Amino acid sequence: MQGRNVIRAILFVLFFSVGAGSLSVSVLCDDLVEHYQNAELLRRAEESLDRLKSLDADYGVAIQRLQLDPNDPNSVKHLAGVTLGPEHHEPNTVYPRATAKLLEAVEEVLADESSRPASGQSGSPLPWWLSRCSEPRRKITLFFCGVVLILTSLVCFGPKKDVE
Repeated sequence: MQGRNVIRAILFVLFFSVGAGSLSVSVLCDDLVEHYQNAELLRRAEESLDRLKSLDADYGVAIQRLQLDPNDPNSVKHLAGVTLGPEHHEPNTVYPRATAKLLEAVEEVLADESSRPASGQSGSPLPWWLSRCSEPRRKITLFFCGVVLILTSLVCFGPKKDVE
């Protein structure tokens, strides 16, 4: 008789925990999706902040150089060459200048390439199980399956009254 009670207790815990888990996932699914989306937005904002800090440091060094010796022609020529592009003085050679539209197009392509996920990763920040559970039909199915498992565990494997 003791062995039966142990098996009943194990089955009760198993059915109840699986039912409570599926019920919890179905109820909290929208919050979990929002959490993963916010985590992805935070990651992107931190990357952008790091890039801006790097640019700030670079420009800070250039400004500091110019402030130390504003009349130095070498630093002004170097800064002009870096900012405006090098001046070419080769005869009989055409050096194309990049237009603002061309530079914007190149920046967009590079931004798209850097934001594209590496091979083997999915494009979504959500785990695969959460993206499947967030579908309305599956969420309702999870909810009802959880309710059925909890009721089954309470009715079939709950404490048994001793009949005397």
